[in-house]
Amino acid sequence: MANTPQAKKRNRRNDKRAEINGNRLGRIRTFIKKVEAALDGGDKPAATEALAAAQPELARGVARGVMHKNTAARKLSRLTKRVVSLG
Repeated sequence: MANTPQAKKRNRRNDKRAEINGNRLGRIRTFIKKVEAALDGGDKPAATEALAAAQPELARGVARGVMHKNTAARKLSRLTKRVVSLG
């Protein structure tokens, strides 16, 4: 347990940041799920539109430090490949 005032403050800050970053990651996952749902339904226009919406969210996650750059690039690449091969 934290004893010093600095450590207590750091714990409060960490809890707040963990909640914010968790929400950001959840938002990114939601956008990715929308693309995957459109892919599963075989709807290429909807999948393309969802992918266009997911791309800036992934980039924002990288910029905010929630997600690693290569992870976002990998996810985007795989989703793009699936959308292109759809039809």
